[in-house]
Amino acid sequence: MTARATATGLLTAALITLGTLPATADTPPPAQSATDTLPPAPTPEQAASAPRTLDTLSRFFARDGALARTAAAPRVDGASVPVRILSPDFVAGKPGAPVARVEFHASRAVASDGQKASLWTVRRPAGWQVVNIATGDDEIRYAEQGGRLLPGGLVFREPQIDAWYVQKGTKVLPLDEDAIRAVGRNGTTLVAYRDRVARAYADKLPGSSYAHRGAAGGYAAQAPAASRPAPATAAAVGVIAALALVAAAAHRRRTHP
Repeated sequence: MTARATATGLLTAALITLGTLPATADTPPPAQSATDTLPPAPTPEQAASAPRTLDTLSRFFARDGALARTAAAPRVDGASVPVRILSPDFVAGKPGAPVARVEFHASRAVASDGQKASLWTVRRPAGWQVVNIATGDDEIRYAEQGGRLLPGGLVFREPQIDAWYVQKGTKVLPLDEDAIRAVGRNGTTLVAYRDRVARAYADKLPGSSYAHRGAAGGYAAQAPAASRPAPATAAAVGVIAALALVAAAAHRRRTHP
């Protein structure tokens, strides 16, 4: 699968989503990135289309000499979409838990030469703020694809295997090849999907011995020391672990200065 360039580290985005977590002597805070100073706004769309965001996008699209920064002319295309990640509560079998929960919103940005990027926004006390810019428009594209396949369905990602699905009622249908490998081309039932993710991840949830060994989420590989989360609540660690796996298992993204 294709690596995605990013304007801020994925773990940084996870930490921002959860709010500020306490730092410890052996867990320094993430370095400041290009998106840290982007201003908040009343809506995700306004945050994504703010002049300073568009200026940052121009630099992002011009990286590696792809085109001149002054010629990038980025624009934000359409409304933002909520991006949902497989819920630890669902994996644990908590009654009434939805299959996934919203972690951030994404907006599609397009450059003059057709390059696309996904702007990730989270709600902060002062409003919505862009916390990450990644190449491509996976988040929006899969939301659109899922809406066509199961209108009104819930599109979500299983980050441990980088798989995208859409769920409605008792149906869970795959949206990409990773999901097809997991549940088959014709999909599965919600109950069967829960059984599968429970077998895969239930013993690796926050609070488990696996998590206490520093491998929460299903992988033993550690994040870089500067990005590892400091001790937090079990729920917070679970979300950080889930988002961290996007980087560890799927996108191996490089940081944009």
